[in-house]
Amino acid sequence: MQGQDAIIALAEELAAATRIALFTGAGISTESGIPDFRGPGGLWSRNKPINFNDFIRSEAMRREAWRRKFATEATLRAARPNRGHRACAHLVAHGRAGAVITQNIDGLHQDSGIPDAQVIEVHGNATYAHCLDCRTRYELAAIRVDFERDGSLPHCRWCNGIVKTATVSFGQAMPVAEMRRAEAETLAADLFVVLGSSLVVYPAAGLPVLAKRNGARLVIVNREPTEMDELADLVIHDGIGDILGGALNLP
Repeated sequence: MQGQDAIIALAEELAAATRIALFTGAGISTESGIPDFRGPGGLWSRNKPINFNDFIRSEAMRREAWRRKFATEATLRAARPNRGHRACAHLVAHGRAGAVITQNIDGLHQDSGIPDAQVIEVHGNATYAHCLDCRTRYELAAIRVDFERDGSLPHCRWCNGIVKTATVSFGQAMPVAEMRRAEAETLAADLFVVLGSSLVVYPAAGLPVLAKRNGARLVIVNREPTEMDELADLVIHDGIGDILGGALNLP
């Protein structure tokens, strides 16, 4: 389904729901100019992802990870929330959704006005770094100055632990607290709305199945088909900003 018919159908689903769970993936951020990691022109089309264990074991891999991070930082910094982000923020602000569960690491949901406490980042956040041992937060600007001056790798000033962007890398354990919150939000919903996820990265991609098994209706809004389309009550292959923004009558 696409276009005006899709907008009307989604508006009806939203109006009938008492508690909505929003689950966002790369598709909502591509509308802000951030390339999909897996898509054409994405980072993984040019560089094989660095495994977490390799990052820990090898200074060379850590240096390469930081080089890639700062090479792509300008794109992330330039991105702004789009109509889809603002529509999610509207649903949270009006109590229709308790939180946004997101696979994205760009911080655009927070930039759209959703409080940190109501954004569940199951894959972490690339806009800052933290110590892998004591979890002390570090801002990227200072790390970049040292790295670009002489290739210095960041270490924690408190415990000398390895500092890494606050993202979940391949081979790294999923954040337990965030996954528990995501599951609780899923089980509390009577409508689970997927926005821009291909639903291939687990365990997060299992949340729509959990919602459906718990009796919630499932809506998938994604430009391309997903493997879970047959499970959904409504499937929309169209832009997120136009469809969700249109369903909520937002500019």
